[in-house]
Amino acid sequence: MIEEIRIRHLGVIRDARLPLGPGLTVVTGETGAGKTMVVTGLGLLMGARADAAAVRAGADSAVVEGRLRVDPDGPVAARAAEAGGEVEDGELLVARAVGAGGRSRVHVGGRAAPVGVLAELAEHLVAVHGQTEQLRLRSAAQQLRVLDAFAGSAVAADLAAYREQHARWRRLAAEHDDVASRTAERAREAELLRFGLHEVEAVDPQPGEDVALREESERLGHTELLRTAAAGAHEALAGEAGGADEAVGAARAALAPATEHDPALAALAARADELAYLLTDLATDLAAYASAVEADPARLAAVEERRAQLAALVRRYAPAGGPDAPEGVAGVLAWARTAAERLLDLDDDGRLERLAAERDAAHEQARATAARLGRTRREAARRLEERVAAELTALAMPSARLAVAVEETAELGPHGADAVELQLAAHSGAAPRPLARGASGGELSRVMLALEVVLAGADPVPTMVFDEVDAGVGGRAAVEIGRRLARLARTTQVLVVTHLAQVAAFADAHLVVVKTDDGSVTESGVVALDHDGRVEELARMLSGRGSGTARAHAEELLRASTLEDGPAAGDGVPAPADAPADAPADAPADAPAAEPSGGRTGRAGSTGRGPARAPRARAPRVRPSTPT
Repeated sequence: MIEEIRIRHLGVIRDARLPLGPGLTVVTGETGAGKTMVVTGLGLLMGARADAAAVRAGADSAVVEGRLRVDPDGPVAARAAEAGGEVEDGELLVARAVGAGGRSRVHVGGRAAPVGVLAELAEHLVAVHGQTEQLRLRSAAQQLRVLDAFAGSAVAADLAAYREQHARWRRLAAEHDDVASRTAERAREAELLRFGLHEVEAVDPQPGEDVALREESERLGHTELLRTAAAGAHEALAGEAGGADEAVGAARAALAPATEHDPALAALAARADELAYLLTDLATDLAAYASAVEADPARLAAVEERRAQLAALVRRYAPAGGPDAPEGVAGVLAWARTAAERLLDLDDDGRLERLAAERDAAHEQARATAARLGRTRREAARRLEERVAAELTALAMPSARLAVAVEETAELGPHGADAVELQLAAHSGAAPRPLARGASGGELSRVMLALEVVLAGADPVPTMVFDEVDAGVGGRAAVEIGRRLARLARTTQVLVVTHLAQVAAFADAHLVVVKTDDGSVTESGVVALDHDGRVEELARMLSGRGSGTARAHAEELLRASTLEDGPAAGDGVPAPADAPADAPADAPADAPAAEPSGGRTGRAGSTGRGPARAPRARAPRVRPSTPT
């Protein structure tokens, strides 16, 4: 909800502050006082296109500031936080400055932000219906969303199911396209893997084979050196010229006579005995090794050839990797295992065909659900047309017809296969045209009022703004406009710029914009009226001057609007028999109600000649309390 707006240097407004509250607030004032600039300023605050020509002459920039009451856990607070702004105790401050050169500056929650952020916030905050611009139902997507909201549970289940089916179809289609687009690349990769696996299979390396072959190659390449070393060691241990075994034997002989006299010496003698046995075994093994070592050039050549095969595999498939990567033949075998698994994934085992079949089945399922959605939407569209037609009849547009066109498209979108467009035939015989081009500014505002009344429960918005919604009407139609605005204000904040006393009489709060001598509007020029002030302002609006008769009619208007007897004419309850006829469509916007003989009628059921009949008390308006 908007709590306050301050406007500086915008059009004729020099400095104006508008305190706003729940319910219906009307803004009135003489022509040229700057009432429409209030809506213009609000539009700027909600991200509308800026016009540097609207900056007040002599000022560097126009500034519009707003204080909003929002839900700290709602989408507005979340988007403000994304933009870096702060929401304190449910209060969000927004501001926009438009320079005389055309540049805009925006602040959201105390932080600079792009203008687009204001438009995103406005989607959740305000519906503006003005003479030249509608900030609600601007796009086909918004019109589709509103129709679905009006249809309610009739489309909710199918719409939820369709969204899941549509998401599955898109996912399968993307996966199929990915697999198809990479078929050639995958085929090349599979061919390389097959070639490598064939090479590894042909060589057939065994775990640890490279290590064993390396050791064998060293042995076969140095047979003479190995034989000479073993023979020389044997000679040193047990040679005929006296080897180590004779020296150990002499040591044993020297120790033997004395061992019985000292256990310690006996232990040393035992070690000498053990050494003699070890020397004998070692000499025997050396002799056997020396006699076994033989040169084998053919085997050496075979070993080197095998090692070369393994080395080629290692270079191709197990190059030096990380510290934990296997090396040599172990690395080749690890690559072969990984390659075999990858090849299973790459081989076309019908996966593309299966994906195509699943994608087509998902598409057919989504298409069938979309068809059901379309039928339900067309039924809801007819109901919406009928409801709006009843409202338009009461708003002095009996020949106007709203058409809700629901056309099936060839493509499936995120919300179905339907394109929705609101169209208006402004009079009998006229072909329906898109809503924004089918009516004049005032007619379009009344059409949007009728729509908002019908959609109030299905698609609520925290704040609605109507500019000149009463243009070209008077009498009974003006009363019906005021009545419907009051009905909307039971559940949402409504701000109306009006020329008609019949509309202004329904207000919960009445602001008047007063022009000063120099033609500007100052902060003190926006006044919140009390009861007496409202009487004077309504009297001015009725007659152009505060005559006694006009004041009496103003009093009657206020009294009748407070004690309104029953639903609006579009609700199926007949209008009072003594209601005055509607004013002609080309009547001035601020024209008073038609006068039956004896005095001017300010509201249906009251005349200037006597007291009005006692109407039943109207149910009190429930003001919105839940923040956005």
